Amino acid sequence: MEDISLISLGMLAVALLATGLVAGIIAGLLGVGGGIVIVPVLYYMFNALGIDQSVLMHVAVGTSLATILATGTSSARAHWKRGGVDVDLLKRWWWAIALGVIAGASLAGNISGGTLTLVFGVVALAVSANMLLRKDGAALADKLPGTPIKEAIGFVIGGISVMMGIGGGTLGVPILTLFNYPIRKAVGTAAAIGLIIAVPGTLMSIWFGLGVEGRPPFSLGYVNLVGFLLIIPASVYSAPLGAKIAHAIDPSKLKLVFALFLGFTGVRMIYDFMM
Repeated sequence: MEDISLISLGMLAVALLATGLVAGIIAGLLGVGGGIVIVPVLYYMFNALGIDQSVLMHVAVGTSLATILATGTSSARAHWKRGGVDVDLLKRWWWAIALGVIAGASLAGNISGGTLTLVFGVVALAVSANMLLRKDGAALADKLPGTPIKEAIGFVIGGISVMMGIGGGTLGVPILTLFNYPIRKAVGTAAAIGLIIAVPGTLMSIWFGLGVEGRPPFSLGYVNLVGFLLIIPASVYSAPLGAKIAHAIDPSKLKLVFALFLGFTGVRMIYDFMM
């Protein structure tokens, strides 16, 4: 990092601010905490800067989780004001999601960066395919299953999401709609789930990254403070705009946007892993 020119650092700062704006809009629009954008962008930026490949994906994931603390709060608040958050479901589901986060973060802290990249790509592509290929109105059931299947679903959402460095929307939205949740209600609830994922996920990313060699300068564990401080202001500012858009457009278009973002991201990450 010491050899990077001031011009390069300036371009990096502008790119991170732009990333924050886009991530905030997507957080409000899709309930994904912005991580679906932040993780790949940080991954490619850190790669271009020559950050050690063994920690590159871990830092991207950890930094993304930290930003969700702010973007998720802003997005969830905006959806809650519009009645888009299922508070009763969250009261019954939060502990299973939190246990999944602890398990997933523990696993992520002990596997290679390449494996994390593959997990991100495969899951993102699978969810995208489901959203694109599933017929409108198609559902497994009229409501979520009872105990213990409902809790197992929450555990999986928490575990995989924290390994990908994303909020609850990437898995939460398609799973909830699979059980006949209206897309807007699913998006708003997923935004709140993102906070349940981000708080313990961020703390564990810091813990597992302490003292690890090869991390970018100004990193606290696997959380890069430069990326965090530049992305947060723009993403918090733009998240309410995304929530406003989500309540103003056709739900079918919202689903299409969600699927295309996931598909593009998944293909790129799998391609990088294979190369």
